[in-house]
Amino acid sequence: MTVTRILRHCALPALILAAVLLRTDAAAFETSAREAILVDFETGSVLLEKNADDPMPPASMSKIMTVYLAFERLKEGRLRMEDVITISRKARRMGGSRMFVEVNSQVSVADILRGIIVQSGNDAAVALAEALAGSESEFAVRMDEKARELGMSSSTFRNATGWPDPEHRTTARDLARLAARTVRDFPELYKLYTETSFTYNEIAQRNRNPLLGRTRGADGLKTGYTRAAGYGLTASAERDGRRLVLVINGVSSSARRAREAETILEWGFREFDNFTLLRAGQTVEQGAVWLGVEPTVPLVLEEDLFLTLSHRNRSRLTVTVRMVEPVPAPISAGDHIATLRVEAPGTEPVERPLLAGRDVAALGMVRRVVTTLGYLLWGHSG
Repeated sequence: MTVTRILRHCALPALILAAVLLRTDAAAFETSAREAILVDFETGSVLLEKNADDPMPPASMSKIMTVYLAFERLKEGRLRMEDVITISRKARRMGGSRMFVEVNSQVSVADILRGIIVQSGNDAAVALAEALAGSESEFAVRMDEKARELGMSSSTFRNATGWPDPEHRTTARDLARLAARTVRDFPELYKLYTETSFTYNEIAQRNRNPLLGRTRGADGLKTGYTRAAGYGLTASAERDGRRLVLVINGVSSSARRAREAETILEWGFREFDNFTLLRAGQTVEQGAVWLGVEPTVPLVLEEDLFLTLSHRNRSRLTVTVRMVEPVPAPISAGDHIATLRVEAPGTEPVERPLLAGRDVAALGMVRRVVTTLGYLLWGHSG
């Protein structure tokens, strides 16, 4: 017999079509940031990007990785908030933004983390790096190792602070990945990023994140600035169960950074939304079966399929199934039978495996012979 590869268009359920029709038309958006990316946390869809893979100096946004490594130890129980860190002379002498720790003083991990997250203290970041790895240079090695583990393939770290170094580079896409992993991996510890002020050594400082208390749902993460980097911000906000992650860098001023970040997030929440295209276990298509006790096998997804779409692209969404059929029996539930492909203009195609939804046993010997003869004589199997 001859098998044929088919491309079959699937009709979307009426409920799903209704959900798509509720999308708001999204106009083209431009940003003055040198590098930028806006990502939907749940689906991973990129809603906006500009030079997102260009190497850039991250400045103090580097400290998100510094804090990530500390969060990891806290989660594993290898570090406690009440543990104390002795401040070295090197940490105390750090310039730039500071927590204002004193040499040989002992500071709790809880305070050090707030000194990094809220006050962007370079002294606090160096003190933490020395406590966790013995030296800042060794800590930078661990930052690089963690970057590779997290899939941040375009990042190299040379210090814990983001202090200017020609080899200390990352990308907007990598920072967005790091921010998303921080939220996902440490939901309780992440709440530290929401704190708007912190007082240490009788010096009160406000969180440098301009979106906290200003943009609805904003709850992190970190600003950055050096002359080479310009003004940057890695931010996240959640509204009605939907979260967006934003990275901008190379903005001309702190005021413009705040306006730009807020405008982009508002646009992302307003013009895009998520919906469930297909549920796990829902029959997407029926595949013809060859020499099986059942003529067809249902094709299902293993997991729910979520998409982020704008109103502009809703009517041009296409869903296709690619498979070779008929599928020879026996078939076991969970066998990879076909591939589902979802396409919409302006977005990367999404592909998911379609699995057999149930077992289909093979016909007995006599029925197999009869069925095969019927196909050879009359061109059908029954």
